[in-house]
Amino acid sequence: MTVSADNAHPSFDASTADRLLELLSTDDDFRDCFQCNPAQALAQIGAAGASADNAVPAAGDAYYCMTTNQLASKEDIALARTELQSYLTEKTNHTVVFALDSDSIRSTLLRR
Repeated sequence: MTVSADNAHPSFDASTADRLLELLSTDDDFRDCFQCNPAQALAQIGAAGASADNAVPAAGDAYYCMTTNQLASKEDIALARTELQSYLTEKTNHTVVFALDSDSIRSTLLRR
């Protein structure tokens, strides 16, 4: 799948989103990888357009929207899993999401 010129990434399919949320709500090693470099973590689960060779996404790069200052807790992700699943699989422009940041998980989902 090709990423558009504005470097948005494609929406996740349901199984990729489910796997991502499962690992973010249970797996400390995956969470650490995701916090350091979401593109590499997403490559581990086969997300379209993600590569283990990717540098840490910078502003304007695909998957930059998945970077966080502080990843939301496992518990917060688990509690918001249904909403996050819907958000991540929505057919829309995924350039600025930041839904997984601990300071914005609820407010991002409530703005929908």
